[in-house]
Amino acid sequence: MKYYLLAGEASGDLHGANLMKALKKEDAEADFRFWGGDLMREVGGTEVKHYRELAFMGFAEVMMNLGTILKNIKFCKKDIEAFNPDVLIFIDYPGFNLRIAKWARQKGYRTHYYISPQIWAWKEGRIKEIKKDVDEMYVILPFEKDFYEKKHNFPVHFVGHPLIDAIYSQKQVDPEIFKKENGLDERPIIALLPGSRKQEIKKMLEIMISVAKDFTEYQFVIAGAPSQEKSFYETFLSTKNVHFVTNKTYDLLSISEAALVTSGTATLETALFKVPQVVCYKGGRVSYEIAKRIINLEYISLVNLILNKEAVTELIQNDFNTKRLKEELIKILDPYKRASMFLDYYELEKALGGRGASENTAKLIYSAIKK
Repeated sequence: MKYYLLAGEASGDLHGANLMKALKKEDAEADFRFWGGDLMREVGGTEVKHYRELAFMGFAEVMMNLGTILKNIKFCKKDIEAFNPDVLIFIDYPGFNLRIAKWARQKGYRTHYYISPQIWAWKEGRIKEIKKDVDEMYVILPFEKDFYEKKHNFPVHFVGHPLIDAIYSQKQVDPEIFKKENGLDERPIIALLPGSRKQEIKKMLEIMISVAKDFTEYQFVIAGAPSQEKSFYETFLSTKNVHFVTNKTYDLLSISEAALVTSGTATLETALFKVPQVVCYKGGRVSYEIAKRIINLEYISLVNLILNKEAVTELIQNDFNTKRLKEELIKILDPYKRASMFLDYYELEKALGGRGASENTAKLIYSAIKK
């Protein structure tokens, strides 16, 4: 069978790669063509575009790059027609993927969506497009099944969360070897996860590293994004007590004492590694003001949304400052607070449904297209 996968971000590359591995187990003759990244490339197939060329963040940046986005959409349609796949697999990235899905459905291609767009957070009206243009939807958050089926009468498959598989498949890291290889000393580590896009990294890191001077008994380590060169981080590495590793986020989290994390998938990854965290977010003023008016959620982190309570502290926009961050970091280094957070983390993992998301999805996709 011929599979055309569309992933536009680093997380999509990770989940797309694991899905491709699972599809190979179901279909030994699987032929992949994809938009993704290095992890998908390692599995095999033909890479069309890297997600680095597609990552535009925020309303303002999207508008500034609208011409490039429209060119990519036009090119994608032509490339799909040339490949003529048995199924299109969309992985999150809704602004782009739902446009392609609409066109693809009109052309008669099978459209399968893995990792639902977060329409429960904003743009709920997209449900009309999804019901019309998506043949099968595979959701990875437990509350999404009720959202689609009970609220919108659209049947979906809850397959579990693929991060659980990705994390449990990690090889155990020796803390001493990791520290030695990366020029770190023996002090406990506080991980800094500032995101993957340049705009958010700049905003987040300046405040994150501002607390390093107050916690000299720890060492702060920036988790460099695979999509960015080390040279981009040099400005921040001049700060005393701040170190850097690149493309080793999971290894870093596995031996960290605490973490300061930009809101997004990384909050869930940090929780699954059982690392106490403070969730941070600071966007551009215009983008934030627009988002505040159209997003109707009590929390912004996936940890709190899934548990439906404030298990981790969220410092958003003006609350994300040196004073508040220092206060919250002190709290999560306290043994009592840490024990409470660990209990919430175990509850979270149970709610996510255990292992097997990639395999579950691959079986459902292969079974559907064989019919």
